[in-house]
Amino acid sequence: MKPAKPVESRSAASSTQTATLAEIAREAGVSAPTVSKVLNGRADVAPGTRTRVEELLRSYGYRRRRAEAARSPLIDVVFHELESAWAMEVIRGVENVARDEGLSVVLSESAGRLTPGRTWADQVAARRPHGVVLVLSGLDESQRALLTSRSIPFVVVDPAGDPGADVPSVGATNWHGGLSATRHLVELGHTRIGAISGPSRIMCSRARIDGYRAALETAGLSVDPELIRQGNFHHDMGYRAGLELLRLPDRPTAVFAGNDLQALGVYEAARELGLRIPEDLSVVGFDDLPLARWVGPPLTTVRQPLTEMAEAAAKLVLELGREERPSAGTRVELATSLVVRSSTAPPSA
Repeated sequence: MKPAKPVESRSAASSTQTATLAEIAREAGVSAPTVSKVLNGRADVAPGTRTRVEELLRSYGYRRRRAEAARSPLIDVVFHELESAWAMEVIRGVENVARDEGLSVVLSESAGRLTPGRTWADQVAARRPHGVVLVLSGLDESQRALLTSRSIPFVVVDPAGDPGADVPSVGATNWHGGLSATRHLVELGHTRIGAISGPSRIMCSRARIDGYRAALETAGLSVDPELIRQGNFHHDMGYRAGLELLRLPDRPTAVFAGNDLQALGVYEAARELGLRIPEDLSVVGFDDLPLARWVGPPLTTVRQPLTEMAEAAAKLVLELGREERPSAGTRVELATSLVVRSSTAPPSA
């Protein structure tokens, strides 16, 4: 019988150790082929056994050697939600890079959860893609360890929370975007400016509303909690929150929406209440999706370079997979910019 190949490992104390598959199997109380199945993401292993073996592989810091890591010609992209034009811009960016590299793209959705389920991680490990791009999502510790042990790099786009210093990520200047949107309304003469944020658990959403607050405070305007509504980045929430704001006795003369879809919900609320945009109400969105140019009136919004962000993430994950030094670093932040169209004007008398 041929001796088992040694595996590369690191102890918690960062001292170099060496363990064979056979040694890991003995410690786990299983056979070496079972350890190999777990390592290769095979599904025919009992859950309890898989967990025990995975814990040992993590404790040894095991990583597949590059020569052994035969990769599929794929990039995995996982969204916390797929049903939006926003997602299409991200997909387009990843596709641009994948096409040039001769790779295909696999799409997954975590059904609104910010962390994909365990089944997803096992499927990715079995596919062995060139890398994983996570959008508004993240990984728990066991999922990170599983992908790391298979030498599958991952990059987070618009991380929901702080991804950690060791997690590569791509984002945009969300705080500055919220600041520039609100400053634009202040400079037009608006003093009662409503805001509809995104989910509070998502970091980019909090940054945009913080930029809104900063613009008001810089202009010497008070931040009125009555004028702020929490949204969820969907059109229907923009509509409902818009109705609440516009039905206030002293309604806002302008609204900054945390994304374009919510801004279009505000459009619908304004029409229902007989308010004209921009004569009676100014509206600013965030993202600059293609539809922002075609609504009536065309929407003033903050351009977030979604396609470029996705391209940067795809390039970064491929560089990490090739063990190259990333050309733009592992924490990338692209600039936002205000795009002024016809949905904003000075407040009427």
